[in-house]
Amino acid sequence: MRSHIVWDWNGTLLHDMEAVLGASNAAFATVGVAPMTLEEYRAQYEIPIPRFYERLLGRVPSQAEWLALDDAFHVKYTELFPACRLTDGALELLTGWVAAGRSQSLLSMYEHAKLVPAVEGFGLTGHFLRVDGRRGASGGRKAGHLALHLEALAEQVDPGRTVLIGDAADDAEAALESGIRAVLYTGGSHTREKLTGVGVPVVDSLAEAVALAERITA
Repeated sequence: MRSHIVWDWNGTLLHDMEAVLGASNAAFATVGVAPMTLEEYRAQYEIPIPRFYERLLGRVPSQAEWLALDDAFHVKYTELFPACRLTDGALELLTGWVAAGRSQSLLSMYEHAKLVPAVEGFGLTGHFLRVDGRRGASGGRKAGHLALHLEALAEQVDPGRTVLIGDAADDAEAALESGIRAVLYTGGSHTREKLTGVGVPVVDSLAEAVALAERITA
């Protein structure tokens, strides 16, 4: 089977950190947490997201607070989304990977019903064997979603020749739990310092990530 990449969306193929920060600060305001700079956010952020909010508040958010946080985030993110763009070089890398006879898919924790039109809006749908977003409640980990994604691709993809490229420690942890490899990109939600402890390669550009994926799946 061909070498395969499972791509993350937010913070990886999609450069949306300014929108994420704006949406997060809108959410923080609902519980009295001061706004953050981008670097402060990247240094603090973690998944699952309720744990991130728990650390900021110093206690577990109530159910009402969690719903208010989640709603405020998504309302503001939707407002800011039109200004988001693809990460530099992403389109060329996607095109080149397929042109070389390899395959790729997309798995995001962004809501599936919103992800599909967003990917289509950038003209990317045809580059992927499969596009999956989050189905169900927000705020959780990617591991279970990745297992289902790979199960759906089982007849087309060899786990031994598959690499997940993402921007969060949770991406790598999900990949390792599913028995595939991972490469983490520093341009998204986490600082390099937070990524290096996971035990997978960490790179500063998507071009480096793809080149590494090519080598380790050959």
